[in-house]
Amino acid sequence: MINAEILREYDIRGIYQKSLKLEDVENIAKKISNIISNINTPKIIIGHDGRLSSLEIKNKLIDTFRRHGVDVVDISLIPTPVSYYATKIMDIPNLIMITGSHNPKEYNGLKIIINNKPFFGEKIKSLNDLDDASLSTTLGQLTFKDVITPYTEEIISQFNNLDKLKIVWDPGNGAIAPIIHKIINSIKGTNIILNRSIDGNFPNHHPDPTVPKNMEQLIKSVKDNKCDIGLAFDGDGDRLGVVDNLGNLVWADQYMLLLCTEIANLYDNPKIIMDVKCSKVFFDEAKKLNCDPIMSKTGHSPIKEKMKELKSPLSGEMSGHVCYADDFYGYDDAMYVALRLLRILCNQEKSLNELINIYPKTYSTPETRFDVDETKKFLIIEEIKERIKNTEGKIIDIDGIRVENDDGWFLMRASNTQNQLTCRAESTSQEGLKSLIAIIENQLSLSGVNYKFTV
Repeated sequence: MINAEILREYDIRGIYQKSLKLEDVENIAKKISNIISNINTPKIIIGHDGRLSSLEIKNKLIDTFRRHGVDVVDISLIPTPVSYYATKIMDIPNLIMITGSHNPKEYNGLKIIINNKPFFGEKIKSLNDLDDASLSTTLGQLTFKDVITPYTEEIISQFNNLDKLKIVWDPGNGAIAPIIHKIINSIKGTNIILNRSIDGNFPNHHPDPTVPKNMEQLIKSVKDNKCDIGLAFDGDGDRLGVVDNLGNLVWADQYMLLLCTEIANLYDNPKIIMDVKCSKVFFDEAKKLNCDPIMSKTGHSPIKEKMKELKSPLSGEMSGHVCYADDFYGYDDAMYVALRLLRILCNQEKSLNELINIYPKTYSTPETRFDVDETKKFLIIEEIKERIKNTEGKIIDIDGIRVENDDGWFLMRASNTQNQLTCRAESTSQEGLKSLIAIIENQLSLSGVNYKFTV
């Protein structure tokens, strides 16, 4: 049996050798072997990030798949977007990417694609229900493939004339560092790279660009070197953090508006998907740009599925997962998004700070996450939903509970990737923000969670 605790909404994730053990990895590989053997040619691509446990997990996966008749293509140490790219250029529709993403270094996990579709939600949660008694005993083949070279060649071919910018890049000792080296040799300009070696201990800061503390080094470098922009990446390179020329954090729902300005010129009233954690300003301003913004539940997997359904050219979420279907493949690739943003900036006379400052000023909390008991996190949100369902304002319950009222809006939801609750509030005034925070803190307290915001 696979430990049910690690079967999350979007992927499989846990603390290595505690909640996520090699026995679980072997059982997962058996289940996936059964699935792909029944629906298509039994072949799978496997890639991994730079975490200390990733190689051991990869070897267990390869051994198990091969013992049960599945051919494996090993694409080695790469960022997650490059593993997605591998499924596009090879005639293999199945993938496991070994990565702990933005989680602490002791975590690891598996992102899975089966038959060219994200494998998530109930498909993951029901893995233990699948039978693996009739698995093949034929030995599968193992081959190795370089994907980084064709990936960088294709990416570079789309971008030029970015040489007027001065950029700081922070891969955060994550898997995208080698890609950055290759890209900057092509786009020219002035480029500074921080934390350039891949190191699963993440010695300089944790690779999560949504946490302001993790951006302090990048902010300092932008200011000290008088740069036009700073770009930060998470541990597996699928989320982008941005710092403007004055050292201010530019959240994903802000830089998404700049991306929308370009998309609005390419499509007639394009559908742009953003998650429930994003600012109301985004939805209001996107409409003014002649876009059709659509609010979605949080999660890169459901958002990518929604993109296909609605034929959306661009989507994103507050965490920095941004997906382009315009001139690209519809998956979240922080490097591609960074280059699109740089190209927009190159074609402007204004600085990034000036471009962002045209939008309405708001007061907000950052995306605030705090630990709760894994078994209680969804129950807490359901309790709050029940208590707050008759409150004044607009209630949106597609993912947790989001309330929009005269003071602004707030969101409370359970994380699908960690034992945490996520909260955010935003107002057009400081007093309004205090009022929203008071509601959140009171509701948490009523459910036995004592948490105080610092804004």
